[in-house]
Amino acid sequence: MSVQERRAVSARRESLLGEQPGAFAVARFVRVTPMKARRVADLVRGVGVDDALATLKFAPQAAAATVYKVVDSAAANAEGTEHLSRDELIVSKILVDEGPTLKRHRPRAQGRATRIDKRTSHITVVVQPRVIEEPAAKAPAKSAKKADEAKAETVKKAPAKKATKKAAADKVDKTEAADKPAKKATAKKAAAKKATAEKKES
Repeated sequence: MSVQERRAVSARRESLLGEQPGAFAVARFVRVTPMKARRVADLVRGVGVDDALATLKFAPQAAAATVYKVVDSAAANAEGTEHLSRDELIVSKILVDEGPTLKRHRPRAQGRATRIDKRTSHITVVVQPRVIEEPAAKAPAKSAKKADEAKAETVKKAPAKKATKKAAADKVDKTEAADKPAKKATAKKAAAKKATAEKKES
């Protein structure tokens, strides 16, 4: 087994990529704190390799220079060992793990000494080819869902229309019933007026 084949099936590659195409690069024992390195890593995660390199080149953070080298190395590994095109690569993963801490001391007042921690980081960058999703396959599913929703809405609206018709019919009946007593009252008044007029004449 050649060296390249041994590297291709290494445990590290298996954990980062599995069977997917891509490559990775690691910078270990970098003299920068993990918190500061993660701020730079968040700038380029999920971005194309060329865009990521352009961003890192002009980033003001000190850790940007180291991350630039690791991203460039990962892209070169993908081109050389995996035969992938650099234009299609994106930074799919970028991990910043904490390395060993160097303990140093600084003299302080009254003969005291305080400890200073010099933290280190392990920076891992994984690059993979960009995956293009096909929106045409999802369109029919959405249209079917919309059609089902439209049917459900029409079914819900139909009983409501019947209920409104019944309510309107009930209102008409009530108004007619209210009008009939009023008509009877007016007829009684007219008859009373006639009777009073006849009495006055007699």
